[in-house]
Amino acid sequence: MSTYKPHDFAKMIGVSVKTLQRWDNSGRLKAYRSPTDRRYYTHKQYVEYTGQSDNTFGKTIIYARVSTSANKEDLVNQAEFLKQYANDKGIIVDEVIEDVGSGLSYNRKKWNKLLEDCMLGKVKAILVTHQDRFIRFGYEWFQKFLKSNGVDIIIVNNDKYSPKEESVNDLISIIHTFSGKINGLRKYKKQIMEDEGI
Repeated sequence: MSTYKPHDFAKMIGVSVKTLQRWDNSGRLKAYRSPTDRRYYTHKQYVEYTGQSDNTFGKTIIYARVSTSANKEDLVNQAEFLKQYANDKGIIVDEVIEDVGSGLSYNRKKWNKLLEDCMLGKVKAILVTHQDRFIRFGYEWFQKFLKSNGVDIIIVNNDKYSPKEESVNDLISIIHTFSGKINGLRKYKKQIMEDEGI
């Protein structure tokens, strides 16, 4: 379950940190304490305070991703496919996030903002076409992380690959990413050649 620092929790419920401290001292809204005696609050407390139930709280997000701008047509196709799926299942979509960046990178701005919103309890479900559209490696960890924050991740086109096929796909992704980095270094070749320290 998500935990929130007093500053974040206060912002979420629209009060000041001083008010939270008063409520904690009076017993109106008791804070939990970490082993180092720091106050924190839980997602459950947020849901109880706002009077919402866990299954109705938060937004449903479509997340579509491609590796490069050259694949923007596929980005649109992913989003449209997921919108159609949601419509067929009677799922109301609140937001569509279209992202461009490597599935191996954790430095995707929109993806990081989505994870932050999940930690703040603003998201209840994420729809993606394949798990590698969300993250290439460590998907199971992120799935558990999202679940612990009350977020369901729904893989719509869950093709099952054999372990051999998965390994080949992962290897191709790694080679693609690192070859892109090496090609990016070419523009520095002259500077490298002239640098006596290298």
